[in-house]
Amino acid sequence: MTTRIDVHQHLIPGFYREALAAAGIGQAGGRDLPAWTPQGALELMATLGAATAILSISTPGTGFLDDPDAAAAMAHRLNEYCAALTAEHPGRFGWFATLPLPDVAAAHTEAARALDAGADGVVLLANNRGNYLGAPGQDDLFAELDQRGAVAFIHPAELPAPAVDGLPPFAADFLLDTTRAAYLLVRHGIVRRYPRIRFILSHAGGFVPYSSHRMALTIAADTGRSPLDVLDDFRGFYFDTALSSSPAALPTLLAFAREGHVLFGSDWPFAPAAAGQYFANGLDTHPGLSPAGRDAINHGNAAALFPRLGRTPTPVAAASARDRMRAAVQHRAARAVFRLVQPR
Repeated sequence: MTTRIDVHQHLIPGFYREALAAAGIGQAGGRDLPAWTPQGALELMATLGAATAILSISTPGTGFLDDPDAAAAMAHRLNEYCAALTAEHPGRFGWFATLPLPDVAAAHTEAARALDAGADGVVLLANNRGNYLGAPGQDDLFAELDQRGAVAFIHPAELPAPAVDGLPPFAADFLLDTTRAAYLLVRHGIVRRYPRIRFILSHAGGFVPYSSHRMALTIAADTGRSPLDVLDDFRGFYFDTALSSSPAALPTLLAFAREGHVLFGSDWPFAPAAAGQYFANGLDTHPGLSPAGRDAINHGNAAALFPRLGRTPTPVAAASARDRMRAAVQHRAARAVFRLVQPR
């Protein structure tokens, strides 16, 4: 049954691709910008069994634009596009609003406008031109999001440092970038001062579940807080499974995250369909998950976080026999590959 809610799916409208090209940008995270169309998104969703996808703009967001007014205008245009696309496909798409950070005042204004216009939350890059989430000076934005009980989807950007030859940023730097933002949000007390913001960390939180105790002891030593309180703050994040539901990563995430705080994510189109199927199969076949636990990750946890998207099953047009056969073949092939690469 097609019931998954994919909280980590991207879009690349044509006008945004053109603006990136005009700035000499043809990659994100060390990968060429992939093709994207609404129809392609719907086809991918059918392949993965997703009824709904919440769309967001990935790195570099609007940070590639030097003029703050141009960045604010681009964020506004992207959000208008997302609102229109969602209206054209009711129940199939949601959207996280793009904000023109690091300009906090402009981001505050656009967040309020977009959330009033129906955005399901906001997307915040872990760093914007080297300015990290959780750094001083962002309270006005967080206060607005807290007042609204908003969802804030944290997505990595390229590190504010030279790339390493042979190491594409998406492979490891992205995980560090998310971890840095999560650390600062906890270290500087943002998650405690603004408890009504529901923060989602991409890619199973980067290194957060794996290194949480190490980071908690560091913050406790710096601040005098109890390590258990700091750990509780880290466990308060939500986490998506994009590129992360492997036999190595998923057990650590499930052991660390609070019940109800793990959400399905694909990272399409930056993660190709084959990668989405590979990791979806990891979730579907993980022996430590009960059917109820798997259903919660696929649908229930996101439905609780986004009631608008989870009230009723989204009607999906029946696929043709050819499409069903192709999806079944792809599914079996992905499962075969998944079994082959597991450690013995």
